[in-house]
Amino acid sequence: MQCSINSSKIMARTHSLVYALFIGLACAACAQRQPAVEVFRALPSQPYTLGPGDRLRVIVFSQDNLSNIYTVDAQGRITMPLVGTIPATGRTTQDLAKLIEQKLRASYLREPRVTVEVDTYRPFFILGEVQSSGQYPFVSGMTVQTAVAIAGGFSPRADQNEAQITRQQGGKVVIGTVPLTYPVQPGDTIMLKERWF
Repeated sequence: MQCSINSSKIMARTHSLVYALFIGLACAACAQRQPAVEVFRALPSQPYTLGPGDRLRVIVFSQDNLSNIYTVDAQGRITMPLVGTIPATGRTTQDLAKLIEQKLRASYLREPRVTVEVDTYRPFFILGEVQSSGQYPFVSGMTVQTAVAIAGGFSPRADQNEAQITRQQGGKVVIGTVPLTYPVQPGDTIMLKERWF
């Protein structure tokens, strides 16, 4: 008699725990699936800022020996002759051009004129339920759907309606769930999740 009472209490507690776990998971799934496009829109639109992996075409007018393509290194810098190491991460191309002009003016040229263009953007990353996850070169104008195609398409288990993007924006890391038509930016990490059913 004692054994059957304890066993029914254990079963009742187990059912309660399973029910609570199910409700918790359902609520968590609903919370994660809310679109976060508004989160990205709420942040002020900013011009493109440079980061590690960007390849830059630096042109110093009338100075062919200084004009070249430089890659932003892992520490966020480029190294140029006569100028040395220059911090590039977080700057726009215009900001970097002005900084290079200042350094050249201080050490070498009277009135340097410099332009900086992005030759090749830093890569994007795609993970999760795609055929070939990894790092890929960014192509201007691409969407999440384009990124999935570059990664070989969806896996059989992929949620083909939305993706999660992690992005550095305004000095913050922003994570949001977006539709497949959402534009990708250089340096984004895209996560394709498994569908529920």
